[in-house]
Amino acid sequence: MVARINTVAFQGIDVLDIDVQVQMSGGIVAFTVVGLPDKAVAESRERVRAALHALGLALPAKRITVNLAPADVLKEGSHFDLPIALALLTVMGVLPDEEMSRYCALGELALDGALSPVAGVLPAAINALARDRGLIVPEPCGGEAAWAGEALDVLAPANLLVLINHFKGTQVLTRPRPRLQEAAEAPLDLRDVKGNETAKRALEVAAAGSHNLLMIGPPGSGKSMLAARLPGLLPPLDPAEALEVSMIHSVAGLLDDGKLLRQRPYRAPHQSASLPALVGGGTRAKPGEISLAHKGVLFLDELPEFPRATLEALRQPLETGKSVVSRANHHVTYPARVQLVAAMNPCRCGHLDDPSLACARAPKCAADYQSKISGPLFDRIDLHIDVPAVSPADLSLPPPAEGSADVAARVAVARAVQAERYAALGPYPEGRAVRTNAEADGELLERVAGPDQSGRALLTEAAERLKLSARGYHRVMRVARTLADLEGSDGVRRLHIAEALSYRRIAPGR
Repeated sequence: MVARINTVAFQGIDVLDIDVQVQMSGGIVAFTVVGLPDKAVAESRERVRAALHALGLALPAKRITVNLAPADVLKEGSHFDLPIALALLTVMGVLPDEEMSRYCALGELALDGALSPVAGVLPAAINALARDRGLIVPEPCGGEAAWAGEALDVLAPANLLVLINHFKGTQVLTRPRPRLQEAAEAPLDLRDVKGNETAKRALEVAAAGSHNLLMIGPPGSGKSMLAARLPGLLPPLDPAEALEVSMIHSVAGLLDDGKLLRQRPYRAPHQSASLPALVGGGTRAKPGEISLAHKGVLFLDELPEFPRATLEALRQPLETGKSVVSRANHHVTYPARVQLVAAMNPCRCGHLDDPSLACARAPKCAADYQSKISGPLFDRIDLHIDVPAVSPADLSLPPPAEGSADVAARVAVARAVQAERYAALGPYPEGRAVRTNAEADGELLERVAGPDQSGRALLTEAAERLKLSARGYHRVMRVARTLADLEGSDGVRRLHIAEALSYRRIAPGR
């Protein structure tokens, strides 16, 4: 007899159906797992054997073969423990074969038979619903699975014994309830930032249009302080965005107790982060920081201190909104539509504009330091602003009257205008969803952000004098469209083009 249990494998956030087949036959006593398992899957034999022993069950003295089909797909992770155990219990006659064929299962087994949480439950649940199957997951993952929909039959037992009793009819498992992460503490407020009104304005523009932002200034001028307050200006995730972002965090195993995210991610990796840590990769092609920040903010402090190769790897994800990880046995694509916020000093010592503090190598040291940021990467940043040092007179002033709540209200209105505009102009090719001005390009950008005659003349003249690339030209148009949305203007005028150009800086080395 051969028992079959459905489970899944993951390639990025894509789900592959896996058929777990178990056969018991005569011959030399053995327990073999085949089908290209990795080390964690191969070790499941001992975990399954110990878990069944804890239930008072012993494996028959037969040759046991577990096949994970299709055999040419690499099987990774400990979530294969539960489907292997269920297939064994089915072939032993403990569980009904007809019932088990309707479910997809994933979970890690402890030695006492308890079920431990695993990564990837949310995409597995959505796949099970599409396949008209139920889902069996560990109890801590039940709330995560329940988000796939009310029509999905979810069983979330704490251990194997509870699951067996459920199918025997002696115990009934209730459907878990979906859960959201608790609201975070009150976000940091812009009232804490004194002075730097130009930087605050740029931060509002960046939030309204989801534009990339680079802040350049001496140490202690408030660059990190401003970046930390950007999440408080952004609207919360809508249901579709929350599901999309949570799927990435689910695959990475970062969902807290299976609770879906409700706030936009804010990721701030250290300068020592490796290339795979930032853009994704490693032996199992996990999502990197740029994908974990999808639909949120990726803050890179001290930008030139990151390795050059790591920064250059950001160019393609920033342009396409996708991070492609290619390995010998993996070709995985993760969403990576992020808002990049970067901060840097103007030179290594940071005091380029202060003759009393600057080093003796100025201004050559500034050219050397800033040249660590390549022109192509610099060109992909929409807003470039100087953040000067705050004077003692500004620090002694009372807190500003306008705080994050006031700015967030204007940002919400501008984003609502953009969402309505792009929804009316859709659908878009390749299933691409456009929600903010930063995502508009090509003919769509020309339709929504084409300036009036005087604005076009100013933009053309500035592009010639500043030697703007085609990418830089279009990014000025995007920022100008956001400025018009903040003002409530239907069209892009000369004034909007002029302000957008003021946020454009000549790339280092030119």
